[in-house]
Amino acid sequence: MYHKVMLIGNLGRDPEMRYTPQGTPVTTFTVATNRVYTNAAGEQMQETVWFRVSAWGRLAETCNQYLRRGMRVYIEGRLVPDPNTGSPRMFTRQDGTVGTSYELRAQVVKFLSSRQDMAAAEGAAPASSTAAPAGSVDDLPAEEDEIPF
Repeated sequence: MYHKVMLIGNLGRDPEMRYTPQGTPVTTFTVATNRVYTNAAGEQMQETVWFRVSAWGRLAETCNQYLRRGMRVYIEGRLVPDPNTGSPRMFTRQDGTVGTSYELRAQVVKFLSSRQDMAAAEGAAPASSTAAPAGSVDDLPAEEDEIPF
């Protein structure tokens, strides 16, 4: 059996990278997806779903280097279930309500925000931006010296 999840959303915070005891890099970040719809009463509603995303290996290093809060990304991956229940992780919020947390193991990450988009959001000139070029992680050169921008 096989499953694949595809998301387009915005990063909720800057990525955080750490290393496993074996030295494998792991980068984690959150992505918010939004859905706007009209309910039965004719009111426009917005639904936001948050996903915790983890990237491993070279993908983790690239995500940590280029992704920043607010950037739009496309992610393909698989859901990682809670090892105890096989479902999304459930937790109790401070107000006593139950929440769930969806974790996605990224296999493909494409940067949808351009350097100009990020520079405008940060209020900086596009030439001084450090955001990644639009495109796939696979499109990036292997060595930092070979980056064509």
